[in-house]
Amino acid sequence: MVSRYLRILGYLRPYLGVFFLAVLATSIYAALDAFSLALLIPFLRTLFARTDTEEGTPGSADDGGGTADEGDLIGALMEQTLGRFVDLGAPPAEAMQGIILFLLVVFLVKNVFDFFRNYLVAWVEQAVTRDLRNRVYDHLVDLDLVFFGRTRVGQIISRLTHDVEQLRTLVTKELARIISSVFELIAAVALMLLISWKLTLAAFLVLPGVFLIWGPLLRRVRRGDRTILNLAGEVNSHIQETLSGIRLVKASAAEGHERKRFRALTWSYFKAFIRTERFRALSHPITEMVGALGTVVILWYGTRLVLTGGELTGEEFIGFLALSMKLYSPVKYLGKLPAIIQPGLVAAERVFEFLDAPVEIRDRPGARTFPGIEREIRYRDVSFHYREGEPVLRGIDFTAPAGTVTALVGPSGAGKTTLVDLLGRFYECTGGGIEIDGTDIREFGITSLRECLGIVSQDTVLFHDTVRANIAYGMEEVSEEALRAAAEAAHADVFIRELHRGYDTVVGERGTQLSGGQRQRIAIARAILRDPPILIFDEATSALDSESERLIQEAMGRLLRGRTVFVIAHRLSTVQQAEQILVMKEGRIVQRGRHAELLAEGGLYRYLHELQFAPEPE
Repeated sequence: MVSRYLRILGYLRPYLGVFFLAVLATSIYAALDAFSLALLIPFLRTLFARTDTEEGTPGSADDGGGTADEGDLIGALMEQTLGRFVDLGAPPAEAMQGIILFLLVVFLVKNVFDFFRNYLVAWVEQAVTRDLRNRVYDHLVDLDLVFFGRTRVGQIISRLTHDVEQLRTLVTKELARIISSVFELIAAVALMLLISWKLTLAAFLVLPGVFLIWGPLLRRVRRGDRTILNLAGEVNSHIQETLSGIRLVKASAAEGHERKRFRALTWSYFKAFIRTERFRALSHPITEMVGALGTVVILWYGTRLVLTGGELTGEEFIGFLALSMKLYSPVKYLGKLPAIIQPGLVAAERVFEFLDAPVEIRDRPGARTFPGIEREIRYRDVSFHYREGEPVLRGIDFTAPAGTVTALVGPSGAGKTTLVDLLGRFYECTGGGIEIDGTDIREFGITSLRECLGIVSQDTVLFHDTVRANIAYGMEEVSEEALRAAAEAAHADVFIRELHRGYDTVVGERGTQLSGGQRQRIAIARAILRDPPILIFDEATSALDSESERLIQEAMGRLLRGRTVFVIAHRLSTVQQAEQILVMKEGRIVQRGRHAELLAEGGLYRYLHELQFAPEPE
C-alpha cells in the first residue's frame, strides 16, 4: 500500500511549489487556530480578576501555593505575544477590550490563511486531475486492439471518470486534510504541554485504541470498495451498450428485458455499497466514543489537578479543555483515515491496471519512415491467433502487386478482416510476416505506415462534429478546395450542400443525422482526401440500397486508380473486376484466381456465386 501511495503522490511533483505554499498556509492557520483557543486563559484571568493580593496581577500564573512552572510557560508565551499589543496590567475593563480586539485580529488573519490554503489545494487538485486523466487517456489510445477486445467500454469510461475522481481526492484533498490535521494536532499538543504535561499525557492514553480497532474493519472495507467500483463499471457498460443498440432494443420490444437486466445490476451495486458502508459507518461512533472517553479522563484528572494538587488554575484548565476539544477533531479524522482513503486506493489500483497495461505493438529501435509501395505486398506464411491454441489465420501466403485490386471473399469468420488488420499492424503476426517491397512491415514506423492506409468499412465511424471535420479527420491545414474536391469525387458534395449548414453541419453521434449511404460517401471522401497508396474496403457497400451502392461504386472506381487495394465483400458482383480473388475458409486460402477462372474451377467460390445469383423460384 505504501508503494502505491507513493506512486500516487508522484503526480504532485510538477506542483510542489504551489502545494508547499498550501502547506505553509495550513501550518499558519493551525497555529493561529490553536493560539486563539489559548487566548481564553488571559481572557478568563482578566475577566475573573479580583485584587492583586488575592489573585496576583492579570496574566500571572501564581495560584497562591505550590509550584507554577507550567503556568509560567503559558504566561511567558502570552507576555511575548499578547503582551506586546495589550497592557495586561491595566484595569480589567481596559485589558479586556484589548484582548478582545487582539482576538478579533487573530481570527481575521487565521481566516485569510484558511482562504489561501483552500484555494491553493483546489488549484493543485484540479491540475492533478487534469494531468491524471490526460495520462490515462494518452495511454488508452496507444493500447492495442487486443486490449479493447477484452475490456468493456463501460469499464474504461468508469475508470477514466469515476475512478480518477476518487484518485483525485486521495492525491490532494485527503492529503491536504492529513497535513492540516497533523499541524492542528502539533499546535494543540504544543500548547497543551505548555499548560500541563501531566494532563496532556492523560489525554493521549485512550488514543491507541482508535488505531487498534481498525484492523479487521479495514480489510472488509477494502474488499467491498473494489467490488463497488467493479459493479459501477458494469452499470456504465450496460448503459453504454443499451444506448448504442437502442434501435435493436426498440425493434425487439425488449425494453422490459433491458429494465430487468439494469435493475439486477443496480441491486447488486446497492447491496455491495450498503454492505461496505455498514463497516465504514462504524468509524464515526467508534472514534466518537474514544473521544468521549478521552474527555472524561481529562475532566476527571484535570479537576484533581485544579482542586487538590494546586498544579493548575481554573483558567488554564478551561483553556486546556478547549484545546483538547480541538485536538480530538484531527485525531478522530486520522483514526477514520484508513476507511476514508480505501475507495481512493482501490480506484488507484484500477487506474494503474490501465496505465500498466503494456503497449505490445511498438516501433522497433531505428524504425524507418514508410516510403510507400513500388512493387508488391507479400504475405509470407502468415498465421495469427487471439488466444493460444485457437488459430484465426493459418499459412496465409500470397502476393499483391502494386496498383492491383485483391479481393477477399468467403463465409463469415473466415479471417478476412483479420488478414487486412495485420497489414496496418493493428495486430502482430504470431507466425510468418508481411513484406512491402521486400521489407518486413515491422521495420517501418507504425504512424508512417498507417498514414499510408485508407480504410473504408461497412461500420462507418463518424464523430459528433461537423461534416468538414469528419472528412478532414486526423489532418491539419486542409484547404477548402481540396476538401470540396474530395467530397465531389465521392458523390457527397451535392447532399452536403443541401444540409441546413452545409459543411458546418454537425452529423450527430456516429453520424446519426445522415443515412447509411451518406455516411459511407463521407468516409470515401475522407479516404480520397488522405490520398493513401494502399486502400482497404471492408464490406463497404453490403448494407446499402442499390442507388447508394451505385454512387459509391462510382466513387470507389475513381479512388482505386493507381492504388494497391484490398476489397472484402460478400457481394461477389463487387469483386468481379479484381486482378486477384482470394477465397478464404477457416483461416486458410482455399482458392485463388480471377472471377472467370474461379467459376470454371468450381469449389467454394462457385458455390457462393450460385447462392447469390441463383434464379428465384416462381
